[in-house]
Amino acid sequence: MRSFFKKYIHNKYFYTLLAFLIWMLFFDSDSLQRQFKLSQTIQNLKKQEKFYKQEIKKNQNAVNALKYDTTLLEKYAREKYFMKKDNEDIYIVIKKKQ
Repeated sequence: MRSFFKKYIHNKYFYTLLAFLIWMLFFDSDSLQRQFKLSQTIQNLKKQEKFYKQEIKKNQNAVNALKYDTTLLEKYAREKYFMKKDNEDIYIVIKKKQ
């Protein structure tokens, strides 16, 4: 058994293969470490994509609601832009931070 192991250890092809594996795992541009980082980046980007798709859908629903519901549009204009009718007065109340 020992001679079998010794036979392959002292072979030049064994050292070549070992050097190649070390190079590919640690030093190559497509190393194992880089592949792991890239897979994590892909997972994060997929999560962001899902989040932004949900936000787009929510915003599209809000835009459609404002487009077709005049009471909601009036409420939005009054709250966001402080718009008023001619015979109204607006009072803005600002709460103090404690």
